[in-house]
Amino acid sequence: MTTSTSAAGGRGQGAQDTGYQPDPRRWRALWVTLVAGFMSLLDVTIVAVALPTIQRDLGASPAQVQWVVSGYALTFALALVTAGRLGDALDRRRIFLLALSAFVLFSAACGAAPDITLLVVARLAQGLAAGFMAPQNSALIQQLFRGAERGRAFGFFGATVGISSAVGPITGGAILALASGADGWRWIFYVNVPIGILAVLLGRRLLPRVQGTGRGHVDATGVLLLGLGVLALMYPLVQADSGGIERLWWLFPVGAVVLLAFAQWQRRLVAKGDQPLLDPRLFSTVRGYAVGAGVGTLYFIGFSGVWLVFALFYQHGLGFSPLRSGLAVTPFAVGSAFAAVVAGRMVERLGRLLTVCGLVGVILGLGGTALLLHSVDLGTAPWVAAPVLFLGGIGGGFVVSPNFTMTLRDVPVRMAGAAGGALQTGQRLGAAVGTAALPGLYYLVLGRHQDYRAAVVIALGAALIGMVASLALATFDWQRDRRTRSGGGKRPREVADDPVRSGQS
Repeated sequence: MTTSTSAAGGRGQGAQDTGYQPDPRRWRALWVTLVAGFMSLLDVTIVAVALPTIQRDLGASPAQVQWVVSGYALTFALALVTAGRLGDALDRRRIFLLALSAFVLFSAACGAAPDITLLVVARLAQGLAAGFMAPQNSALIQQLFRGAERGRAFGFFGATVGISSAVGPITGGAILALASGADGWRWIFYVNVPIGILAVLLGRRLLPRVQGTGRGHVDATGVLLLGLGVLALMYPLVQADSGGIERLWWLFPVGAVVLLAFAQWQRRLVAKGDQPLLDPRLFSTVRGYAVGAGVGTLYFIGFSGVWLVFALFYQHGLGFSPLRSGLAVTPFAVGSAFAAVVAGRMVERLGRLLTVCGLVGVILGLGGTALLLHSVDLGTAPWVAAPVLFLGGIGGGFVVSPNFTMTLRDVPVRMAGAAGGALQTGQRLGAAVGTAALPGLYYLVLGRHQDYRAAVVIALGAALIGMVASLALATFDWQRDRRTRSGGGKRPREVADDPVRSGQS
C-alpha cells in the first residue's frame, strides 16, 4: 500500500491524494484497531465498580486502591503526544503492535497481582501501554482512508470511544456477577488477554507496513516539558479523593507555566527549522483543529464525570447492584453507538452543524434526566429516564465521531499521530477534571443535605456547564463556516507537507 504524505485539503482531504491507493484490507484492519482501542478506553472505567472488592481482598487503604483507577488515567494521558510523534516519525504499525502486546502482558500482571503495590505498578504500566496505542488508532484511520470513507471510519471510532466510556460500569458489573468469589475482580483484567492476543495476531497480518517520515529524532526537551506540564495538571485531579486538589492546588499554575514554556519551545524549534514534538501550526493554520480540540476537551469534562455520578447515585442512593446500575445507563450507550455510525456518513455533508445538533441532544438528554430524577418517584425514575437518556446518547454519537473527523480532516497524514495524541490528551484532561469535580460535588451536596436526589441533580447540572461551553464553541465554528461559504472567503492555509523544508510558519 502507498499513501500520500501531502496535507489533506479540500473538504476533508488534503490538497493532493494522487499517490493514495486504497488497501483492500483497510476495513478489516480498522476493526483490529477498534477492538484494541475499545479495551484500552474501557479499562478507564471498568475497574471502578470493583474497587470495594479489590480493597477488601488485598487489604488496601482507600488512597491506595484509588490509584488503580487514577494511576492508569495518569500514565495514559502522559504518553499520548510522545507516542503519536514516534508513530509519525518511525512506524505506526510496529508501535501499535508493541504497545498492544505490552497492554496484554500488563493486563495479565494486574490480574495476577498478589498485593496492592504490584497491582498499582502494573496499572501504571498498563496505562502507559494504552497511551502509546491510542494515537496510532486515529493516525491509522487517516492513513488508510480518504473522503467519505474516512468519515465512516471515524464514525466507528467515535462509537468505540462513546460506548467504551458508557458501558464500563455495566461490563465490570457483569464480570463481577459471573466471576463470583473473592478473586472475581481479577477477571476484569484477565478478559483482556485472549482478546488482545487475537488482536495482535490479526494486526500483524492486516495492518499496512508503511514507514513514517524517516525523522527518528524526537524532541527530548519537548517530551520533558509536556510531560511535566500534563503531570502537574493531572496529579491533583487523580488525587482528588484523598484531598489532592486542596493540598496540591499550586500545581495548576505551575503546570500552566510549564505548558506555556513547552509552546514557546515548539515555536522556537519551528523557527530554527527543527522538528518539534507538536507543531504549533496545527493550532494556528490547520482549519478546525484548535476549535475541535477545545470542543472535545469541554465535552469530556461533563461526559466522563456523569457515569461515576450515576453509579454513586444508583448503587448508594437506590441500593442497585453494579450490574443493575450499569443497565440503568445502557440506553445512552445504545443511542450513542447507533448515532456515531450514522454520523460518520453525514459529517461530510453537514460538517460542524452535526456537532452542534449532537450537543443540543446531549444537553436535552442529561437535563431531562436531571429533571426526572428530581420530580418523579425514585423507584421508577431510572426506567422513566431511559428514553431521555437514549436521546442524550444519540446526541453524544453526533458529537464524538464528527468532532474527530472535523478536527483531524485537514491534518497532514505525516502529522496524524501527534495531532491525534494532542487531541486525546485534551480529552483525557477534560475527563480527569470531570471525574474529579462531579463526584466531589455530589459528595459535597450529599454531606450537607443528606439528600441523594439533590446531589445527583446538582452534579448533573454542573456537567451541563461543560456541555454548554462546548456548544458555544461549536456554534461559533459553525457560524464562521457559514460566513466563509456565503462570502466566498478562503479557508486558512494548511500546514505544508514538509514544514522543515518549506520554512512556513
